[in-house]
Amino acid sequence: MPTLDSLNSRFAVDNHITFVQQGDLAIAVLQSSKGRVRVALQGAQVLDWLPNGETVPAIWVSDAAVYQSGKGVRGGVPVCWPWFGAGDAGKPAHGFVRTKLWSVAASGVSDAGVWLRLTTSDDEATHALWNHAFNLSLTVTLGEKLTIVLTTDNTSKNEFSITEALHTYFAIGDVDQVRVTGLDGVHYLDKVLDMTRHQQLGDVAIVGEVDRIYVNTTSDVAIVDAVLKRRIEIRKSRSTATVVWNPGSEKEKGFADMKAGDYRSMLCVESGTAGGDVVTIPAGAVHALTVEYTVKRD
Repeated sequence: MPTLDSLNSRFAVDNHITFVQQGDLAIAVLQSSKGRVRVALQGAQVLDWLPNGETVPAIWVSDAAVYQSGKGVRGGVPVCWPWFGAGDAGKPAHGFVRTKLWSVAASGVSDAGVWLRLTTSDDEATHALWNHAFNLSLTVTLGEKLTIVLTTDNTSKNEFSITEALHTYFAIGDVDQVRVTGLDGVHYLDKVLDMTRHQQLGDVAIVGEVDRIYVNTTSDVAIVDAVLKRRIEIRKSRSTATVVWNPGSEKEKGFADMKAGDYRSMLCVESGTAGGDVVTIPAGAVHALTVEYTVKRD
């Protein structure tokens, strides 16, 4: 693992990017007049995002989260890859890159904003779980909006298939007073109801535990927050599924890295490919999942 001194020497940008330590983890802090974002090198995990003018972050991380090597941080934007959901026996849920140490490839400031690119690739440990050669990069750009691009480069001699998601935790005022727009009429698989298929009617309201994979949808969606009086708009490309998840009060009790009542102040709206759809990438080809997040005041 590179030292903070070496990271700051090579990739820091005056007044915009610096590297700090929290617990076991090295964290990049991106900041500008547009806000602040923190990104852990482990898992290339965006931890939180505070847009300029907001007092409550738009991307949420639990106060009870732990910052330990080999353990995902509860909240932020975990990267689910090369599979979404439970793995086969003995394999980690949501893939293996979310607890892998990524490398800083580049950083800078452009017309789009302050940006950071992290990369990881196959090795002996990944081959034991998924025997393919790949390069994976995640680029975070902090500007008027927050943009995250997850790029898969198939460097093997054969095609491979993946499922994936940016498992984004959003901060909300109160779970009872938010709704998700943009999914009216879309079919979903309800994991709370044994993966049965249903159709959404109107906006999505959060009642109890909610765990749904909305399938065959490329629609923009928004979290409309009556308490915080804001909308978080989510625009994606190269994604056919949107996942909406909140553990509710009972399931929350099973998470040691969530405080009692945390479920009321967070909502996951995830962009990716899941629910039976897959992305097949030919040898030598590249696939890029892009998601843009914008906060607007109501």
